[in-house]
Amino acid sequence: MKIAMIGQKGIPAFYGGIERHVQDLSEHLVCSGHDVTVYSRKWYSKSAQKEHKSIKIAYAPTVKTKHLDAITHTFFATLHAIRQNYDIIHYHGVGPSLLSWIPRLFTPKVKVVTTFHCIDRYHQKWNIFARLMLRAGEWAACHFAHKTITVSESLRQYCLNEFHTETEYIPNGVNINNKVPSEKYLKRFGLEKGKYLVMISRLVGHKGAHLLIESFVNLKRKNKDNKEIQEMKLAIVGGHVFTNDYVTQLHQMASQENDIIFTDFQSGNTLESLYAHTHVLVHPSLNEGLPLTVLQAMGYGKPVLLSNIPEHLELTQDGRAIFTQNDTKALEKKLYEFISLPEKEKEMLGVINKKTVQTSYTWENIAQQTGKLYKDLLQSNVQKEFIMSTNLKG
Repeated sequence: MKIAMIGQKGIPAFYGGIERHVQDLSEHLVCSGHDVTVYSRKWYSKSAQKEHKSIKIAYAPTVKTKHLDAITHTFFATLHAIRQNYDIIHYHGVGPSLLSWIPRLFTPKVKVVTTFHCIDRYHQKWNIFARLMLRAGEWAACHFAHKTITVSESLRQYCLNEFHTETEYIPNGVNINNKVPSEKYLKRFGLEKGKYLVMISRLVGHKGAHLLIESFVNLKRKNKDNKEIQEMKLAIVGGHVFTNDYVTQLHQMASQENDIIFTDFQSGNTLESLYAHTHVLVHPSLNEGLPLTVLQAMGYGKPVLLSNIPEHLELTQDGRAIFTQNDTKALEKKLYEFISLPEKEKEMLGVINKKTVQTSYTWENIAQQTGKLYKDLLQSNVQKEFIMSTNLKG
């Protein structure tokens, strides 16, 4: 099959859940013998490479502003894609799905697939007009595509309730890496194995970094005699995405406590090391699809602390790991309780997490499901053509 991916910023994936999703999915599809092209934005890829691990990379123009970057890139990528004889054009995200009508109209034999990753209009960075457009994108994702994929059960139910559309539930996945990266990558941040909490995310308001920083500062202040808490640091891994004012606010909040480290975006061995050697990953998000950063930590056999949004509860409902969303006191209490747990209990939480990922969230299984969806769509085309030709002969 010849497949195009549109909507992501690009590959190689330096940051971003959708970017990581597209790269991992594409790698596995290529390994299964498919021809995959990922449309990328030059400002994100930072190079002009034409291929990554046998995945073809095509660059399309974009207007790099907060509101025009994604939609202009999607437009130009779509115009290019409809001339390339793809079997499948796969849109990622509800914003890019606004333009999925173009291949439906101009290349009717091409099958269009959309992945509904999250409800983007809930994100605080968007103005009213942008939220209206993203709402329209949700409708488009559920109506223009031949098949819509949702990455969580809560999103599947949302599409059914809001748009009366049955979608295909195929969750996000991770690659299980049993090789533990070296601790040396922590040194430049002043971190030690097991003595830091980590949050790995784009620094945008709905991810809740401000909640974690406030809770961590209060935890330190109220537990001066607790050696383990006083030795603990907080690593915030990620950077701004048109959210400079918010990031400035985070740095101001963190200035009250010396043990908060901002690493900016990281990738490769450094990122893997930050996952693998943390005491616990904390994800205080207010809105998600199905968070890859949480799945990645779980795949390393690490415990996680999660806000009680529905998407997190699909991953675990263990009371030791869940706290009330948008509540700094609840998060502070959960941090204290978790750090106070016996080490064996923490290790067991990590073991359970890894088993969950191995059972339900490996890319081998998820890429296979996606490939089958593509194949079924193309076979439906063949069957229709056969029926039409039979009727004409009759």
